[in-house]
Amino acid sequence: MTQQGTLYIISAPSGAGKTSLVNALLPQLSNAKVSISYTTRPARAGEVHGVNYFFVDEATFAQMVANNSFMEYATVFGYHYGTSHDWVAQILAQGTDVILEIDWQGARQCRMFHPDSLLIFILPPSKAILQQRLEARRLDSPEVIKRRLGEAAKEMSHSHEYDYIIINDDFSCALAELQAIFTANSLKTQRQLARNRDILDKILL
Repeated sequence: MTQQGTLYIISAPSGAGKTSLVNALLPQLSNAKVSISYTTRPARAGEVHGVNYFFVDEATFAQMVANNSFMEYATVFGYHYGTSHDWVAQILAQGTDVILEIDWQGARQCRMFHPDSLLIFILPPSKAILQQRLEARRLDSPEVIKRRLGEAAKEMSHSHEYDYIIINDDFSCALAELQAIFTANSLKTQRQLARNRDILDKILL
């Protein structure tokens, strides 16, 4: 019987480096996929439908909500985001880990469906550095950055609800800490028994 994969939920305020850390971590993982969310947000330059997000209109998203298609969904900065029940369940059943990059509201909803999920929160080293990172991206106007900083304070106030907190001051250190969480979970007894049953049976007999 295939061991169920783990659902990893990673949250962070905008600009904390969450996506960069996940992108750097993925090549080091042999058995994990990033969940692709549905969103009504317009695609940014370089983003691809079905790779970064499933970009849908308001009517399509509303119909999916009515059909209970989402494990979680939320509105962030006026746009809707949602995670497909069926996709996540299918990947986990195959024994593959799933990484969800969502906010604290979505994390709460997902943990209701998957109580064994692991929640990780990425924090910046300071509010001032967070502002510098947002400005350096050159993606938003000063007004939007100000709003993002306000939302960041609310987001970070929920970090205590998570299993792990990583402070992304030095990127390489933060990446090593994130990888350590995945490695430790992969070595839990039940996962080792499922993955290495033949070896362990011979050793432990």
